[in-house]
Amino acid sequence: MDPSVLGGSGQGASEQSGAAADVAAAAQVAAQEDELAQSLTALSRLSSSRLSLEDLLTQVATFAVQAIPGADGAGLTLIEVDRADTIVKSAPFVREVDDIQYGLGEGPCITAAATGTTMRSGSLGGDRRWPRFGARVGRLGVRSVLSLPLRAGDDVVGAMNVYAHAKDAFDERAERLGELFAVPAAIAVQNAQILAQTQRLATNLRAALTNRAVIDQAIGIMMSRSGMTEQVAFVRLRDVSQREHAKLAVVAAGIVHAAVNRARSRRDAQ
Repeated sequence: MDPSVLGGSGQGASEQSGAAADVAAAAQVAAQEDELAQSLTALSRLSSSRLSLEDLLTQVATFAVQAIPGADGAGLTLIEVDRADTIVKSAPFVREVDDIQYGLGEGPCITAAATGTTMRSGSLGGDRRWPRFGARVGRLGVRSVLSLPLRAGDDVVGAMNVYAHAKDAFDERAERLGELFAVPAAIAVQNAQILAQTQRLATNLRAALTNRAVIDQAIGIMMSRSGMTEQVAFVRLRDVSQREHAKLAVVAAGIVHAAVNRARSRRDAQ
């Protein structure tokens, strides 16, 4: 047989193999883009009014696993001023990893939130940026991480950690897809945060109004008993509160409760 024919046959097989690989790669890219699109659609449908803050954050973390190629689990940290950070996870092992990170005060999420910069590592056990964290999570079999800051305007409202057990699980494409997902995720997180803050404020205002009413009732009772002025009655009430190391509203409620019981006893005795 003519050697040129054999050579041509081999070249044709190589070209077919290369074409098949290109088709497979294109199909993989298309599948990843489809998963990102599905996650973004699901993210847009999240309702802050129907979900608690933690439930919504957990949903965002779950969608991140779907959107980012190679992810085995994700966690999300919401930063709030004057409140403990809210931390959620999409898988049980993520909680263990994040507990190590926050216990040490060292790790990719902390760095991403502090710098507003994406952090990526494919070999946590040997990563010199977080030597203590990397060594401990490496022993748990978690080797790759992608930490994405969640930005709302100029503010970083939180960070999203995406973990994988495999080494070098996240490439540049995964990082780009993660950053694309992080933009609407940050908006959803901030909206949920604002709603939660508004609800807490409303609850605190209701409690304050209730406490004010009880305090006013107690002052009125003290005035009717002794003929003291409103100002003097308030000072006496405050002194009892400080002496007993109890909140003013608690002391006032005790006075009102005692007065009601006395009134009932007199009524029953008649």
